Amino acid sequence: MSETSPNAQHFLDLIKRSRRGKFKIYIGMSAGVGKTFRMLQEAHALLRNGIDVKIGYIETHNRKETHDLLDGLPVIPRRKLFYKGKELDELDVQAVISLRPEVVIVDELAHTNIEGSKNDKRWQDVLEILDAGINVISAVNIQHIESLNEEVKGITGVEVRERIPDSVLGAADEVVNIDLTADELITRLKEGKIYKPEKIQTALSNFFKADHILQLRELALKEVASQVERKVESEIPKMVASRREKFLACISSNENTARHVIRKTARLASYYNSKWFVLYVQTPRESQDKIALDKQRHLINNFKLATEMGGEIVRVQRANISEAIIEVAEQREITTICVGKPHITLLKVILATNLFNNLLKKLSSSDIDLVILS
Repeated sequence: MSETSPNAQHFLDLIKRSRRGKFKIYIGMSAGVGKTFRMLQEAHALLRNGIDVKIGYIETHNRKETHDLLDGLPVIPRRKLFYKGKELDELDVQAVISLRPEVVIVDELAHTNIEGSKNDKRWQDVLEILDAGINVISAVNIQHIESLNEEVKGITGVEVRERIPDSVLGAADEVVNIDLTADELITRLKEGKIYKPEKIQTALSNFFKADHILQLRELALKEVASQVERKVESEIPKMVASRREKFLACISSNENTARHVIRKTARLASYYNSKWFVLYVQTPRESQDKIALDKQRHLINNFKLATEMGGEIVRVQRANISEAIIEVAEQREITTICVGKPHITLLKVILATNLFNNLLKKLSSSDIDLVILS
């Protein structure tokens, strides 16, 4: 049997997309803005209009107003699991697929499933349900988006451990921002509508500071705006063809710089709704028999991160890094090359300057942009 031709594969992809369920995500700048409340309101509206909607998993956090909205909504029982001597429950993916509701509500998209579950993450459960042709409404906070991880940490001082790849957000048919002003959110917190009374002061002193909320709100608004722009670009035909952006993230075995370049490039590619690649040039001094084990591990982890975020990995063996970058850029029809800012040590600056000079000389005769990520 010959391999599937590109045209046939494209048609198969179209068929799969047409059978796939529709995906709607409510996004907010933080806990307590009302994402779960809005999902339950929508569930009631769908039910009143004769739509078979069921609750797959909802987390009310014992908020009375939200909990009261569960009345009258059909709930799919959760799957019970024992973990470290405790009975815990999870979304029952198989039950959802077997019951086949038209719409299922699944909260806490970034949640990590209990060890032993079929999928590690709830977003993977949701993709499985969508592939079964069931429509899903879900919710996530802005700080759980993978490429924003470092930015959120810089704002709040907190590293969010549970994250979703940007590609999951990009797969949504509709993204809706649940927006509140900083004052409104802080008022809700003080009124005990978000956390229990004993946790309020700690929250006000840490995550729920007004300047933190304003910056997170800005991130949420920008993210939803970029999602809308991508939807417009993909669904509204253009009269004049424009240059199709393609990004190339150039990384080394340096763990932190590489992760930074990957996340920043993913953001750019996400904004332009573009394909992107990650290039690692293996020089003779980092050949398989010379590279340190910790650097090998960092590379593997960063390749995995990039793949989860929708990037394609390119590995080449070359002595001349700038020549390898140009060669790959031309082969993949790259429009923008992204590199990290060099570390400030004299030797590295000299070496990096030579690299950038060579790269700039080669780029001067092409239509490729170079972005140095700070």
